[in-house]
Amino acid sequence: MATANAIAVAPLTIQDAEALVEAARAAAEAAGVTVAITVLDAGGHLLAFRRDDRAVLIAGETSTRKAYTALQLNTPTADLVDAVQPGGLFHTLPTALDRPLLFIAGGIPVHRDGRLVGAIGVGGGAPEQDHGFAAAALEELPR
Repeated sequence: MATANAIAVAPLTIQDAEALVEAARAAAEAAGVTVAITVLDAGGHLLAFRRDDRAVLIAGETSTRKAYTALQLNTPTADLVDAVQPGGLFHTLPTALDRPLLFIAGGIPVHRDGRLVGAIGVGGGAPEQDHGFAAAALEELPR
C-alpha cells in the first residue's frame, strides 16, 4: 500500500519565539506602550513570554489568551470580534473548549510553508495597537 509523503515543515523554535518577542517589544516600545507578549508552538505550549515591568499584570494573561485563540481558530483575533457578539457565529464557542478564549485583537497565528506552527499574542495596549505589534513581529521573523 502506498502512502503519501509527509511534507516537512520547520517548527517554531525557541529562537524564533524569542525573536518574535523582541520584535513585538521593540514595536511597542517605539510607540511608547508597555505590553506582555506570549508565543506558543503549534501544540499550544509556551515557547516565550515577556511582560514589561510597567505593564498591568492582567496583560500577561491577556497576551496568552489572545495567542491561544489565534492558534485554536487559526485566525487573527482581530478578524473574530464581530463573530463573538450576541448573534455572531462564535457567540457560544468559549464554553465548548477547555480554555476560555479572548477575542480582542492582538493574537495572530504563525505559519510556515502554509502550515500553522504557532501563534503570538500581545496584550497591554489598545486592541489595534496590540494587533499592530504582533503583525510587526511576524514581519521580522525569518522564513
